[in-house]
Amino acid sequence: MAKKQLALEVIRRLKTEYPDADCTLEYNEPWKLLVSVRLAAQCTDARVNVVVEKLYEKFPDVDALAAATPEEIEEIVHPCGLGKSKARDINACMKVLRDEYGGQVPDDFDALLHLPGVGRKSANLIMGDVFKKPAIVTDTHCIRLCNRIGLVDGIKEPKKVEMALWKIVPPEEGNGLCHRFVEHGRAVCTARTTPHCEKCCLAEICKKVGVK
Repeated sequence: MAKKQLALEVIRRLKTEYPDADCTLEYNEPWKLLVSVRLAAQCTDARVNVVVEKLYEKFPDVDALAAATPEEIEEIVHPCGLGKSKARDINACMKVLRDEYGGQVPDDFDALLHLPGVGRKSANLIMGDVFKKPAIVTDTHCIRLCNRIGLVDGIKEPKKVEMALWKIVPPEEGNGLCHRFVEHGRAVCTARTTPHCEKCCLAEICKKVGVK
């Protein structure tokens, strides 16, 4: 099966299996997703959702976080790990939003990449979830599943996986597919245990289980 055809079938099956898949980071304003996705590095979304509640109690908007010191932010976000660097990035990012964008998150991919602490994964998440534009978020679940299924062959670098997926995934499907990869990666195609291939909706078309 050609990779483009395989991608379409993976999309179809995962849509059926996870029709309501969405971002598991909780936010009600675009800048809050920027904060949460930075905190989510090497941390669970569930923990981030708890920590940001305390963060926003003390610093309820962009201006407040921009005016805070990194040390004040770190004191609250340290349970997410890497507290010093995350606090520094969040503070610097909010300053840029305040000073250059009137407190708003830019809807341009390159502009997002120039924000402190924002990489391709974060920028794609913002573009897809907030602005509903074509996006592919190559997190660890996406990379693992794409290699196992056979959508990419031995590619582990996030940007290279992203570029390969752009060639075979319809632009309007990328964001939803990546959210479904997260759901499937947590529930079935797991990383820290043996994958549950016996209950996988993709087993018939997955390279890992020997189907070409």
